[in-house]
Amino acid sequence: MMTIQHLFNKLGANENINFLLTNRIPRLALTRFMGWFSQIRHPWVRDASLAIWRSFADLDLSEAKKSQFESLHDCFIRELKTGVRPIDTHPNVFISPCDGIVGAVGRVEAGQLYQAKGFPYRLDELLGQDESYALWENGWFVTIRITSSMYHRFHAPHDGTLKRVKYFSGDTWNVNPIALKRIEKLFCKNERAFLEMAVGEQAHKVALVPVAAVLVASIRLHALDTLFSAAYTGPLEITCHSSFQKGEELGWFQHGSTIIVFAPPSFQLSAGIVEGKLLKMGEALMQLP
Repeated sequence: MMTIQHLFNKLGANENINFLLTNRIPRLALTRFMGWFSQIRHPWVRDASLAIWRSFADLDLSEAKKSQFESLHDCFIRELKTGVRPIDTHPNVFISPCDGIVGAVGRVEAGQLYQAKGFPYRLDELLGQDESYALWENGWFVTIRITSSMYHRFHAPHDGTLKRVKYFSGDTWNVNPIALKRIEKLFCKNERAFLEMAVGEQAHKVALVPVAAVLVASIRLHALDTLFSAAYTGPLEITCHSSFQKGEELGWFQHGSTIIVFAPPSFQLSAGIVEGKLLKMGEALMQLP
């Protein structure tokens, strides 16, 4: 007899069904519901939720600092044990800010980059018409997808300063490869934040763009003590001057999603950074000039 797990795997393997199950749903309403449900602190709710999660994903909690969690949300945003993510401390190394899978990598050309083969989008659609894009022209972009079972916190890619944050309210399309091949300019539609930074002794300008997704539309930034979400009513652009060290935690997603990394043309990709590469936070992503 086919088990529920085998049935789910069979359905998930069909791109049409996967897309319908994860996108043709009331995304915003379901995301708000999950935000509430995941924070219920009841052992029955927690244990049942974690059991279901484990049945659908490769959830490995052996690296987690805690052995017991108060809620499903507490497990989503879990911290790791000290030392399980070694930081490459070489001064010229720009590290991966998160665990994840490289979904796309390349240079920004004529203000354009891509989310999947044949699906380009423009910087001004992602970051707003008021941004100056000369800095990013011919520079690097790396899209890192964080799956639901991965570690969901993101960290500073180098010593530096957070200069400015822009918040964009938006939709909550799934950001898995199936959706990225079907929804044009998906990252430009979803909720996201633009984190402008200066790193290294020469204050190179770089940026991280955390992009939210279905069930995930909340982004926590420690520097602002702010939770960006559908309920956020504060300023959409915030100037700040928050210093950080390489590897220091910057914030987290409530579940899993995507971070797009931008760096100037003078940076170089580290060896082996290609589409499909599995990254761990702290590993070399690029080299500073």
